Amino acid sequence: MDMAQQRVKAPRDSSARQRLTARDWADAALAAMGEGGLAAVAVEPLAARLGTTKGSFYWHFSNRDALIEAALEHWEETCTEAVIAEVEAEPDPGRRLRLLLVQATTLAATDPLEVSLLASAADPRVAAALARVTDRRIGYVAALFEALGFPGDEARHRGLLAYTAYLGHTQLGHAVPQSLPADAARDRYLDGVIDTLVRPRNGGDRSELDRT
Repeated sequence: MDMAQQRVKAPRDSSARQRLTARDWADAALAAMGEGGLAAVAVEPLAARLGTTKGSFYWHFSNRDALIEAALEHWEETCTEAVIAEVEAEPDPGRRLRLLLVQATTLAATDPLEVSLLASAADPRVAAALARVTDRRIGYVAALFEALGFPGDEARHRGLLAYTAYLGHTQLGHAVPQSLPADAARDRYLDGVIDTLVRPRNGGDRSELDRT
C-alpha cells in the first residue's frame, strides 16, 4: 500500500474511532491536501473520512490552522527525514544518490501531495514548509556530491540541479505521465540522470562513482 492510500484509509468501528490520534488527523489532512489543496482541509469532511465526529478533532487541535501546521510538519518528517534516514543505511555515497533518486521519484509518482503543495505555495504556512524541505533536501544531496569528491560550491550547484530535475520529473509524472519512460526504460532514464549529474565538467576521473 502506498503512502497516499495509507492516508485515506479510515477506521471502521467505534473502538478504532476512540483510538484516533493527532497523527491520524494529520494523515487525513494531507490526503485531503493532495486531492484538493488547502481548501479541502475542513473539519467535518475529515471527520467523515475518519469515521468519527468533530469532538475527536477538538480533542487534539484547537482549530483548523493547528491541524494544517501539524500536517505540514508530518509531511516534512515522512517525505523528507524518513526518506533520508532510509537511504542513510547505504554507506556508499554514489549508491545512496541513486537510491535516493529512485525512492523520491517513486514516492512522488504515487502521491499527488507534493504537486498540490507546490501549487499552494502562496499560503505562508505552506511556503515556510516548502522552504524548510527544499533547503534540507538540497543540502543533503549537496553533501552526497561532496562525498563524491566535488568541492563545496560545485556540490551545492549539482544538488540544486538534481532537485530541480526531481521537481520537473514529479510535475510531469502527474500532469503528463505518458511523457515519462516506464519499467526498465525508467530505470535506464534515472541512471542517465545520475550519470549526467555526476559527470565532471572537465571530463576527468569518475572512479568513485564507477565503483557503485
